[in-house]
Amino acid sequence: MVFSMQRVLPVRRALGLGLFAAAMGLSGLAQAQSGTPIRLLVGFPAGAGTDAIARTLGEKLKDVLGVPVVVENRAGAGGQIAATVLKSSPADGHTLFLSHDHTISILPQVVKNPGFNPATDFVPVAGFATFANVLAVSGGTPAKNIDEYVKWVHTQRGGKETIGIPAPASIPEFLVKMISDKYKIDVQPAPYRGSAPMTVDMLGNQITAGIASVPDFIENHKAGKVRIVASIGAKRQAVLPNVPTFTELGFSNLEDLPYYGIFAPVGTPQPIIDKYGDALQKVLAMPDVKQKLTTMGLTVGYEPQGQFAGRVRTYTQTWERIIQSTGFKPL
Repeated sequence: MVFSMQRVLPVRRALGLGLFAAAMGLSGLAQAQSGTPIRLLVGFPAGAGTDAIARTLGEKLKDVLGVPVVVENRAGAGGQIAATVLKSSPADGHTLFLSHDHTISILPQVVKNPGFNPATDFVPVAGFATFANVLAVSGGTPAKNIDEYVKWVHTQRGGKETIGIPAPASIPEFLVKMISDKYKIDVQPAPYRGSAPMTVDMLGNQITAGIASVPDFIENHKAGKVRIVASIGAKRQAVLPNVPTFTELGFSNLEDLPYYGIFAPVGTPQPIIDKYGDALQKVLAMPDVKQKLTTMGLTVGYEPQGQFAGRVRTYTQTWERIIQSTGFKPL
């Protein structure tokens, strides 16, 4: 049989490119196994909920991968600083980013120039948990539920109050607006640089309420220092069986849960992505890890790259509609 060179050359070229890509992937994998530490970026301060999660996973990933995993806190701007560090990092498998929904799904919609585009600058490695944003009241108020809190704001504050949020233009800020609209009270968001300083002010009764994630509040809730009174999601959180959802309280469009996952710079070879995804799956299967993350208020569940990418896409689209409906203009 006689072959046309016009047909053979493209085939050879494609085969060559495929072999080159495979070789680069194996080279990157060898580098990742060389003992060079892996940076696990976190966009929030040490001591915050996300930091505790990262350190729990990092310690176990070190054992599974056989290389040091160093948690690096690049706090500020709701994870924006850490995200830009990831974008500028080499795609060699030595830098990962543990993040939740705010930085990946929300920031690019509420900031004009965030400095990164998750769809083109990052590649998801895997997801590992969902969680809920919750409204909590401080110990300085007598309220035990949201109705009592609203009544207290009316009677003691003249219908005006502030509610702490971990970052401006975040889901907690949009929740404050929804609470204000539903209960006909004038509550305004009080932005902080992360949930840790906000919680400190709640414990000191400097602010009477705050909205953040379950991991940010759960220990103080268990200790009776703050009281969680409502959570997002289609059903109640396992660690908060007596706390109603916002949906139960008559709010709409708050069923989708925020997520946690790990991301790498775009261009990171697929063999490295697969290796880290497999390692994360092994870590999440460890009973002590699952128990610890669950007690932090997470719903633990491994999601491989494709499934996690779909979750991120759907969640982003849901909140795009909600944010646009409020008339919010990017900052």
